[in-house]
Amino acid sequence: MYKNQSITVIIPCLNEEQGIEQILRAMPVFVDEVIVVDNASTDGTSEVAARLGAKVIREDVRGYGRSYKRGFREAIGDLIVTLDGDHSYPVDALSYLIEAFLHFDVDFLNASRFPVRDARSMSFINLIGNLVLSLAMSILFFRWVRDSQSGMWVFRRAILEHMKLESDGMSFSEEIKIEALRDSRIRFGEISIMYTSRLGETKLHLWRDGFANLAFLVKKRFWR
Repeated sequence: MYKNQSITVIIPCLNEEQGIEQILRAMPVFVDEVIVVDNASTDGTSEVAARLGAKVIREDVRGYGRSYKRGFREAIGDLIVTLDGDHSYPVDALSYLIEAFLHFDVDFLNASRFPVRDARSMSFINLIGNLVLSLAMSILFFRWVRDSQSGMWVFRRAILEHMKLESDGMSFSEEIKIEALRDSRIRFGEISIMYTSRLGETKLHLWRDGFANLAFLVKKRFWR
């Protein structure tokens, strides 16, 4: 519980045994519920997460968005915080993010990785790709968003009922922000965080996922 708000942290994982252990060991005591969505891992992700007190949910159909939607259905907190299982997002900054969320009086707060402070955390080609996708989203939806691909957010669980979330893949990250921006009932904010290099093997397919996310932006804008 944080200032009378119950907190659920949701972490989608695919073979993140190393990262999830460090995340859960650093999880703040005010977090009421930690949900690890194991997306058909073949390592010890589930066992490590369960041993360290997380609620583990198995989602056998692979997909970043698929994992999140499964986790959302299980969450009970007033506020939902999301993290990647690779330890690249700052679990020790949760109180900072929630304080900002409450101070800005928003319903959805996006944690932007920009400006990048750790040069090892993002390759040059990834940096350019992220900036292009963020610019495309900003132009298409008439609202400046610094990091359309960030995987760390704080939002009120109640706003999910106003969202139509369809993507099962990597484009889910931009879709949930679009749904927040489009709805006049949802107040959207953004704040910078410290982003670091991931632990374990990357799951991102750079060109395939990049073009797929760009195509999804166009589809989301012009096809309803």
